[in-house]
Amino acid sequence: MTTGGTAALVRRPDGSTRATLLELLFDVVFVAALAQTSTLLADQRSWAESASVALMLTAIWWTWSVTTTTTEFYDPQQRPIQAILMIAMVGSVGMAASLPMITRGESLAFALAYVGTHVTRGIILVSALHRLRHRAAMARATRFLFWFLVSGVLWIVGSLVDGDRWWIWTTAIAIDLLSAAARYPTPWLGRVPLDQYDRTTAHLGERYQQFTILALGDIILVPTLELSRSEFDSARIAALLCAFAIMLLLWQVYVFRAGELLETAESSAPGRSTRIAPYTHVVLLVGVAVTAASFDLVVNHPTGTTPARWLMLIIGGPLVFVIGRALFAYLVSAHVPWRRVALQSLPLLLLPWAGGWPPVAVTAIVALALAGHVLIPGAGGRETTRGLRPRGLTG
Repeated sequence: MTTGGTAALVRRPDGSTRATLLELLFDVVFVAALAQTSTLLADQRSWAESASVALMLTAIWWTWSVTTTTTEFYDPQQRPIQAILMIAMVGSVGMAASLPMITRGESLAFALAYVGTHVTRGIILVSALHRLRHRAAMARATRFLFWFLVSGVLWIVGSLVDGDRWWIWTTAIAIDLLSAAARYPTPWLGRVPLDQYDRTTAHLGERYQQFTILALGDIILVPTLELSRSEFDSARIAALLCAFAIMLLLWQVYVFRAGELLETAESSAPGRSTRIAPYTHVVLLVGVAVTAASFDLVVNHPTGTTPARWLMLIIGGPLVFVIGRALFAYLVSAHVPWRRVALQSLPLLLLPWAGGWPPVAVTAIVALALAGHVLIPGAGGRETTRGLRPRGLTG
């Protein structure tokens, strides 16, 4: 239910922590952008082109993360916040639709969608909070707006030049990420106070879980769409089954451990998970996108030899995801399941020989390594217990 004014724009500490239906729709729109990124990544022919797609993925993720933080600090039932969510959806569609154009040198549409989303959100928030005379919240929103205006200049300039676009855009996204890490230091306003990060609720942890689970679905969605355009045969079906198995295994790696840490770390380290989650989850998201891209390729050509770039995508996707999960666990709890991470790295030892194997065989080996990662006992027991029930935080 939408309330009419902005009297309760700032979320109450005792308010509902459940995601609204509009927030869930917002997630689905962004997952569609992720699927487009995975498909585009599979089509690239060089590592430089793949790096540019990863930069675009980071920008899309940052839009989701900052908008989700907005719904954590402000009531998503209020009309200004709902307008922000809808504008972010439009921006996500614009960024996703313009991704193929970037590879052809037409990048202005992406830059306008990205900058427009962040600047419009800032203007709406500052205006609404100014009318309410909520000085602390308005100062916070002003800091965000200031830094997105700074980086926005580089995003637009980068889209208008021909030669050095990617260096300019890399600088722009670095400003976005580093300014957030530094708590948005702004002239005359200073930084966002640390105690504001301590006020987050279980809502934020739930939002990260929901989005990551939806994103994992791209690992099966992308190859399924590819299979629907190809001839059904046993090798392609086997590749699709490997994709399904890896999706479920990565789901186990994340849901019962990283998500649990995200929700409970506040009791021992208030505000820490709120600040590190955007950076560790972008690593998880890159792992998902790379894995989905690899299966887009493998389902299309499951037999024959495996090119070197395919090998790095097939092996690297799940490995990057596991590293992102381990990084999050370390930053929150100072503990890393090293034995599990090492086991997931074992397929790298096969690189000198795996090039001569069929791609579907390489994916099966990666799936087996990931199954070992989930099942091998750690310091505190297995990752999950029988029945897929979470255990404690040790392990």
